[in-house]
Amino acid sequence: MRHGKKINHLGRQTAHRKSMLANMACSLIEHKRINTTVAKAKALKQFVEPMITKSKEDTTHNRRIVMARLRQKDAVTELFRDVATKVADRPGGYTRIIKLGNRLGDNADMAMIELVDYNEIYNADKAKKKTTRRSRRGGSKPAAVAPVETKASNEEE
Repeated sequence: MRHGKKINHLGRQTAHRKSMLANMACSLIEHKRINTTVAKAKALKQFVEPMITKSKEDTTHNRRIVMARLRQKDAVTELFRDVATKVADRPGGYTRIIKLGNRLGDNADMAMIELVDYNEIYNADKAKKKTTRRSRRGGSKPAAVAPVETKASNEEE
């Protein structure tokens, strides 16, 4: 039984898995989207989203925490400079996983993982405005329609 075992080991030992996720996270930060298997994409999402949250507050402590997990100075710099400014108003959900089908060689489920704010296709038609939740009961009433004059009413005069 697998009670309480939430981490996907991905068929690798701990050091290999941590190195692989760190390299994939650096590639995601650099290229803004990468293609990989669905299992690795889900593991990468759990790995990279807390670091993006930490990058929203640029302190020395947060930089050291992220650097300890990513291990590439260029990726940390880009994360804190470019990515953090894009996701500053987003309360979470920084990545999106899109399933692509099966790989030709071994029939593995493939997926594309991308940073949400860098996809212009999905964000082009959505306007950036802050909305508040409102109830349906208290909505505004439609304006009264003016009566239309007919020929019959004009003929009486």
